[in-house]
Amino acid sequence: MVFDSFSFLLFFAVVVAGYQLPLPWTWRKTLLLLFSYGFYAAWNPPFVALIWISTGIDWFATRRIARSTTVASRRAYLLLSLVTNLGLLGFFKYGGFLLESFVVLVQSMGGDFRPAAPDIILPVGISFYTFQTLSYTIDVYRGEKPWPSFLDFALYVTFFPQLVAGPIVRAGEFLPQCRESRRSTAEDLGWGLSLMVVGLFFKTVLADAMLAPLADAVFAGAQKAGFVAAWSGVFAFSGQIYFDFAGYSTIAIGAAHCLGFTLPMNFRSPYASLGFSDFWRRWHISLSSWLRDYLYIPLGGNRRQPIRVSMNLLITMLLGGLWHGASWLFVLWGALHGLYLMAERKVREHFPHWIEPGGLFGRLFVMVGTYLLVSFAWVFFRASDLSSAMSLTHAMWTGAAGELAVDRAQLELALAATFLMLVGNHFMRERTFVGTAHLLPWWGRSVVLAALMIAIALTPGNDRAFLYFQF
Repeated sequence: MVFDSFSFLLFFAVVVAGYQLPLPWTWRKTLLLLFSYGFYAAWNPPFVALIWISTGIDWFATRRIARSTTVASRRAYLLLSLVTNLGLLGFFKYGGFLLESFVVLVQSMGGDFRPAAPDIILPVGISFYTFQTLSYTIDVYRGEKPWPSFLDFALYVTFFPQLVAGPIVRAGEFLPQCRESRRSTAEDLGWGLSLMVVGLFFKTVLADAMLAPLADAVFAGAQKAGFVAAWSGVFAFSGQIYFDFAGYSTIAIGAAHCLGFTLPMNFRSPYASLGFSDFWRRWHISLSSWLRDYLYIPLGGNRRQPIRVSMNLLITMLLGGLWHGASWLFVLWGALHGLYLMAERKVREHFPHWIEPGGLFGRLFVMVGTYLLVSFAWVFFRASDLSSAMSLTHAMWTGAAGELAVDRAQLELALAATFLMLVGNHFMRERTFVGTAHLLPWWGRSVVLAALMIAIALTPGNDRAFLYFQF
């Protein structure tokens, strides 16, 4: 069940109607939890058991951690949570990858090892809810009090708007909202539905209709792509993945708002970033902040010698890349961003005032440079194999001619969407959705939403799943 489907619209209407029934708060939370399990079970019912395992283990471990009087005991229960959650994630997401890598290693050493291909199905959203439950356990280990209600905790783990593709919500952001009865007001529904319309427009019109066709064509014909085709395809994918994932996050935040809950923002105009550290404060914020708080800072963060800080950055980004998928291409993508951050840190050490608040030319130069290098890194994220990635990068940096003919209509649509994205990111860099919407009168907002809904309705459906469902 995907957000841009009629089945979800029907499901969501039933959820909102059921949630508004005059029932006690505990019953309504229970109803919401059951709806969330049903939402996840629509993909593959048996995998709901994995969520139950993570929920039960972390609930048990955190209560034991809070009651333990020795460091050894606290560490043992933390280890129970880490082994269970990361073990499940490792088996389902990385089992085949590790086996394949081991086979390549053995064969490179002259061995002949040919195991049966593993038949492992990747549970949807396992990376997201695993990191979410782990953050709760680690927070309790660090001194936070465990939450008293198992129902609230189970709802936190399984809340359907963000269950399968984020944002990765912290317990401190969600659980306090479960204390008192929450009902969506007319204003909540209005803003929530508006966010959902904007998110659907991002996904169906901009990502799927305007950008995906060109990106798919170029990456499918990577071996024949020339300079123009390569860069246009990469720019198209830069926009596609932004509008696809930001669209999902916006719909999730809007759906939660319709139920009276608040989820954190996951994107803040990332393609208007002034450098790579700024980019990671704006792109997939819930993941980048998770990696910062639970990996980078525990490794030592910025408090070590320069060489150690560089290694901390590289390790964090390597694991951030691997989080996205079981492929060496994701590792290379993470490594590139690690190198970007290391290089930026060196530049800042020698030129601490390299971006002056009033220096428009300098800011524009850094902004464009950041966008170009981030787009270049997306090659390794999107390419089907290393050979295709190298063909594209060769064409991009050498200006090589190619045989791949880019469809003019697809190119024009992609350029229009890319221009809209860059201008929109620049305009929204220091603004919020609500604040910007209030710049218009009520009738102006109504006209814009009507236009977006008409565009969504007129866009041909091609049944594309959200890109981050695979992670």
